[in-house]
Amino acid sequence: MMPGKTLGELLREQREQNGLLLREVAAALEIDTGLLSKMERNERKANKEQVTAFAQYYKVNAEIYLVAWLSDKLANDLQNEELALKAMQEAEKKIKYQKRKN
Repeated sequence: MMPGKTLGELLREQREQNGLLLREVAAALEIDTGLLSKMERNERKANKEQVTAFAQYYKVNAEIYLVAWLSDKLANDLQNEELALKAMQEAEKKIKYQKRKN
């Protein structure tokens, strides 16, 4: 089973589908062109505000980009942990419990 696309891959695909240059998107979002290039290559991570700004700019459901962003964070933080999948299953239970509590 193939993993989902990274946020960087999604951003690059969207930019290319719209026929936009890196510098055009960077200028519109008021970020450095080099930084945007690194984000698209997964060499730099966007923050949550940047992720939502990309979604607004490209008129994409923000949830798509936010899920990719969060899953990238989890995968990067846990990739070398032997018990990562078990820990994520426990985290899922805790999140569900917390939501029920609130």
